[in-house]
Amino acid sequence: MNILPSASTMIKLMVSDYVFQIRKALLVFPQKLSNALILTVFALLFFQQEIYAQHKTEHVFLITTDGFRWQEVFGGVDSVLLNSKEYTKNKDRVKQNFWSDSAEISRKKIMPFVWNTMAKQGQLYGNRWAGNKVNVKNPYWFSYPGYNEILTGYADDKVNSNDKILNENVTVLEFLNTQPKYKGKVAAYATWDVFPYIINEKRSGISVNSGKELVEGNLTEKEKILNEIQSTYPSLASDRHDFITYYLAKEYIKKNDPSVFFLSFDETDEFAHEAKYDEYLFAANTVDKFVGDLWNYCQSNPKYKDKTTIILTTDHGRGNKIKSQWTSHGQKVPDCYEIWFGVIGPDTPALGEIKTEGQYFQNQIAKTLAKFLGYDFQNGKEIGEAVKGVMK
Repeated sequence: MNILPSASTMIKLMVSDYVFQIRKALLVFPQKLSNALILTVFALLFFQQEIYAQHKTEHVFLITTDGFRWQEVFGGVDSVLLNSKEYTKNKDRVKQNFWSDSAEISRKKIMPFVWNTMAKQGQLYGNRWAGNKVNVKNPYWFSYPGYNEILTGYADDKVNSNDKILNENVTVLEFLNTQPKYKGKVAAYATWDVFPYIINEKRSGISVNSGKELVEGNLTEKEKILNEIQSTYPSLASDRHDFITYYLAKEYIKKNDPSVFFLSFDETDEFAHEAKYDEYLFAANTVDKFVGDLWNYCQSNPKYKDKTTIILTTDHGRGNKIKSQWTSHGQKVPDCYEIWFGVIGPDTPALGEIKTEGQYFQNQIAKTLAKFLGYDFQNGKEIGEAVKGVMK
C-alpha cells in the first residue's frame, strides 16, 4: 500500500527543491539575479528552517530504569528464570501477576502502560527478535558510562568507573539550561546518588536530588512525610526506595513546572544483582506505574497536555545467553550492551513496536531530546545523531 506524504512533508520537499534551484542559479548567474530575488532566497531559507523547527513538544521527561533487559520488555517473563529456585523465591506470586504462555500478554502484565499506551500512541525500539537493535556505544556496559552516553550523546572511553567523579562532558540537560527559554526549568531526581556528579550539578547549575538527600525549603505535607519515611525506613536494596524518588519528583513537578526533567530509578538493577528475579519484575512493574501516572498527570494539566514528550530507556542490559549472567553486566557479560527505548508525545507518529530491521545507539538519545524542543544539541564531542522517525 502506498502511503502519501503529509502536507507539511510536501511543503518541506517543495521549499527544499526551490531553495536548491535558486542556490544553483546564484552560483552560475549571480550577476543576473535581482535584489528582490536574492531577498526571496533568504526568506525561503528562513522559512525552511522554521518548518523544520516547528514541533508541538514544549516539555520533555527523560526516564530511566537501571539495567532492565529488553528480553522482558518484549518477551515478558523468562520461563527459565521463573522456574529457577535460585532466582525466584515466590514463583506463584510471579505467575499470578505476570505469567502467560503468550509473550505478548506477559509483557503487558509487567509493563501495562508501555504496551497499552506507549506502544499504541508512540514507539518502542529494541526487539532484537524482530531485527530491531539498540546498542550501547561505550565499551564498558555499566551505569556511569551508560548514563554519560544517554545524557551527553558521547561514549567517552575516559568514563570507565562508577566513582563519584564530576563529569567533564556537558549533558543535554546542561545545554538546555543555558538556553533562555529553559534556564532554571531543568531538574533531575534519581535514586542513585552518583547523578550529581554525572550531571555535574555544581557546574551546570541544575537542581539534582538523589540518594538519601532530603528535600529542603518550603515543603509540602507530602514532602515532609516522604522525608520522614526516607530517614526512618532506608532501602535495603538501593540508595533509597524508588517510590520515594518518584513521589518526591512528582511534588517537585507540581510546585515548579519544569520543562526538562530527568527521572531515574534503580531498583530493577539492584534486585537483579541480588539474584531476585521476582523482585526485579515487580520493580519494573512499579516503574511502569510511575511512568503511567506521570503521563496521566501531564495529560490532565493544561501546561503539559499535548505538549509533553516522554522518553523511556535504560543504561545497560544484562546477561541472557548464559542464564546465570542475568544478574550481572559489564565487559565480561557478552550480550549486556543490548538495550531498548520508547517514546510517546505529540510529535511522535503512533507506529508502536518497531519491527523493521534497524540499528540504533544509546548515544542518539541526547540529540533526539533536544531536537524535540527545536534545538541542535552540541557539546564539542562527536555525539550521536537524532533518531529518525520519532518525529513527524
